[in-house]
Formats: sequence, structure tokens, C-alpha cells
Amino acid sequence: MTLAASSSAVTVPSLRVLPLRPGALLLELVGLDETLSLYDAFQQSPVPGVLEIVPAARTLMIAFDPLSLDQAELLQAVAARLGKKRSIGVAETVDIPVHYDGEDIADVAELLGCSASELIRRHTEAEYTVAFTGFAPGFAYLSAPGAELAVPRRKSPRTVVPAGSVGLAGEFSGVYPKASPGGWQLIGRTPLAMFDLARDPATLLRPGLRVRFHDIARSSMHAVETPAVVAEPVARVSSDIRNGIEILSSGLPVLVQDLGRAHMAAQGVSLSGALDHGNFKLANRIVGNRPGTPALEIAPAGFSFKAVGRGVMAFTGAPAATSVTSANGAVAYVDFNTPVALDDGDVVALQSPLSGTRSYLAMRGGFVVEPVLGSVATDTLAQIGPLALDAGTQVAVNSQNVKTPVLPGEQSAFAMPKADEIVTLDIYLGPRTDWFTNEAVESFLSQSWQVTPQSSRVGIRLSGEPLERLNRNELPSEATLRGALQVPASGQPVLFLSDHPLTGGYPVIANVAAHHLDLAGQIPVGAHIRFNALNAFTHIDFVASDPR
Repeated sequence: MTLAASSSAVTVPSLRVLPLRPGALLLELVGLDETLSLYDAFQQSPVPGVLEIVPAARTLMIAFDPLSLDQAELLQAVAARLGKKRSIGVAETVDIPVHYDGEDIADVAELLGCSASELIRRHTEAEYTVAFTGFAPGFAYLSAPGAELAVPRRKSPRTVVPAGSVGLAGEFSGVYPKASPGGWQLIGRTPLAMFDLARDPATLLRPGLRVRFHDIARSSMHAVETPAVVAEPVARVSSDIRNGIEILSSGLPVLVQDLGRAHMAAQGVSLSGALDHGNFKLANRIVGNRPGTPALEIAPAGFSFKAVGRGVMAFTGAPAATSVTSANGAVAYVDFNTPVALDDGDVVALQSPLSGTRSYLAMRGGFVVEPVLGSVATDTLAQIGPLALDAGTQVAVNSQNVKTPVLPGEQSAFAMPKADEIVTLDIYLGPRTDWFTNEAVESFLSQSWQVTPQSSRVGIRLSGEPLERLNRNELPSEATLRGALQVPASGQPVLFLSDHPLTGGYPVIANVAAHHLDLAGQIPVGAHIRFNALNAFTHIDFVASDPR
């Protein structure tokens, strides 16, 4: 089975293959059962070259290495696994005690045409399966076909839903792992922690597990109060480091980063990591570190630190005037993309950049930071990893002898964009381009979109002529990529960056090409973006293909 054209979707029995970008496909199936069956088939019979599979309500997102797995070969593997029954073994059952006193329980009972006690009976007698995870680490979408508990989301979402809240939305039940905004109908609360960094695995509910709810008021079960564990700031003020830096000032958050948390989708945890992988790796390469060695990502504002002990540093990314003041008061100005030797007591000052948005500081040996879930990346959306570093914080540097040489200097792969410029990003249309009118797609590609101040590491919020949807139905949650251009009800796109949610419920009109992801992470507020389509999505006209 092959794609007739990279720009169009392919139809096979019970399946649509929707383009994301090279190395990633979205498979749309008839419903949840078919989706979980195909997901289970891949779990039982893995395909070499597949990097990650993210299940959702009726889709699977498959990320793969195109250098080791051809797309046609992947689609053949998909076709061979279609229609297979789930291998239902003896799955672990998680018991969740619930106080059924949610704010919406009376409204939900009315929607279902039953009493509150009947609602509780249905909820506690149903056996749920963890269908998929997303929205936030530890948030699981629980499915129980035939439970007669399907209700719509609230018309007006709450700004804060308490951690442990048990809710219903559509055909799913779920438990909020932390306090967050949300529009689910709340029927109760549990004292159990859905996400606990002291537990292995941290996520209590993972795809494939079974779940039963118990009414605390009627059950002999006694709930153990298990508060969620919050990641401690692992870079603390310390007086005993021998080599490292002491931060003197920071205008905006300075974050510890690496290349992110790979293969954590089953726990609802996205990749996160540095916004600009190329310049992050470059900083480490210049000082002789491995590419993923922990470094600092510095937001566009003034930053200064004092060297503790001797070291070698390099700044890359958004360029800014940089000075080194020695203990005797001598001042020297140093260049970006160049190794710089530091003596004990040297004060390094970085001014605000005139282009780009993030600078990277690497120290030879790498910063010593305790990993969380296998990575030191600070995920601002999921609130995982070390806290932002502020004045007074000391961060140790690995003083072990590093045998790799430093580089005399190397340039960034692209010129940093400025706030008064128009930046062109290559994109691949899909997977939900056909949810928009032809005029909206043309408008999306022809106009320049301004980057608003509401942008963050989660995503760039764009302002322009709103995009009109052709399909106004509610989109079931599905996986999103770094670089996805999601369009909420406002019609104003959001370009997802490193800390994007694992799944989203708004249609994605396009995805930024992999070669422009780093550039996207450096576009400053006020700049304009134009999108250049590398494919021609055929809207609803899909090409049939023989799955044999």
C-alpha cells in the first residue's frame, strides 16, 4: 500500500491516513475500539523504525525514522494489522475511591435522565479501560462502552478544576491530576494522586490498564491520602560548589534544558526540551560536550552570573552584547559561538538580544542537575523539571576532565529573525486542512500573521484575519506535534512549540517542516510569519488504495 501522492489522504478499509510531515502520520479509524485494536496490534508486534505511537479517541499518531523505515513499508505494516482483535490478557485493575459530591452531579443526572444515585451506580459498576493519555501528565481518558454515561462538556469551562476531580466528557471519564482549567462535568473527587514523581512509573493510569471506581461512602475501601509530588527545584542555592556559576540577575526566566523526554507519551508526557535544538547542540559542541548535555536557555532579557572556579563557556542562539569583568575590574567583550575561558570570580553580563528570542549557555562539563523522568528539561506546561533559575541560585558544573576538544568557533544554521521582519516557514498542510473553507486555506497561506505577546514556550499565538471552519463539529482529542498549527474557535492559529500538550481538541491546519522548527522557536514578538506549503492537500477528495 502506497500513498498516491504525499499531499493527499489515503483511504483503506476503516482507515484514513492523514499527512502530518515526513516521519509522522495520523491514522484515523472508525472509532475507539478500532483505534485501540490497531494500537494493541503494534504493541504486540512492533515495527522497527517506529519511534512513538500516540493513541487518541479515534486516531493513532505514528512517528517513525524515515531513514530506516520507508513510509510505504509502514503503511503495509498498518494494513497487515488492521482488523485484528485486541489481545485482552489479564490486565492490572486500578481501584479509585471517590467522594461523589461533584459540583455538576445533579446537572449530569438531569442530562442522563436519571437520579444522582443511579448515576453513581452506573459509574461504579462500569469497568473502564485506559484508552489514551494526554492534556496533562497523568490525565487518562477512560472508556466504558455501554455504561450510559455520555454527556457533553460544560458550555463554559472552569478556570480552575481542583486536582483529583473526577469528571465526564463525551464518552469518557477522567481524573484531573493537578489543578488546571477544564470543561469536564465534575461528579466527584478522589484523594489518590494520578501523577506522582516519587512513583515508578509516575503516571497511575496508562493505556491498557483497567479501572474501577468505588463510592467511599458505601465502600469498605479506605482511601490512602497520597498527595501529588511536586518537582523540587533541583538547582538550589549552595555555598559548597567548587565549579559552576552563581546567577546575579535575570530579567526573564532562565531554564535548564536538554533535548527532552523521549518515549513518555504513554504517561501523558510530551517531549519538551530546548526550543532551538541546533543552537543548543552548537553551544555544547563548542565547549566539547555531548549534544544533549544540560545547558541554560535564556529568555530575551538581561542576564548575568559569576563564575565559581575556572571554566569554559559558550553562548549561542539569539546574539547579544556580552562582557566579562574580571576580579581586578578589567572588562572584555566576547563573541557568541566562541569558547571563552573564565577564571574564578569573573562576572559575565548578557544584554537583551536585538534578534531572536532564546540564547543558550553551555559550560564545559555540563551543568549538574538532577533529572526528572529521565531528563532535566523544564516543561512549563506540565510543570515538570527544575524551576526557573533566579538571582542567588548556584548551579554546579561537572568538573570531571572532559577529553573532547573545544571548537574555535562555528555559526548558527540560520540568521536570527528580528521583530520588524517577515519570516517564512515551510509547512505541510494537514491533517485537518479539510475542516476549513477553501477561502480560509487561501487566507492562511497568503496573509502574514503577527506574533503576539501572549506567546510562550507552549506556543506562538498569531494574529491575523480569522480562519473560517467548514466543519464545525467537535474534534475528538488527537495527538499533536511540535510545529503543529492548531486553530481554536477564535480562528487565530497557535503554532505549538516544545512545551505543547500531547493531545489537542482543535483542528490542526498544517505542521511546520522539520527543517524550520528551530527557526520557529526563535521568532520574536511583533514579527510576522508567512507560511509556504510544500504539499497540496486535496481537501475531501481522497484516493482509494488497495491495502493488500
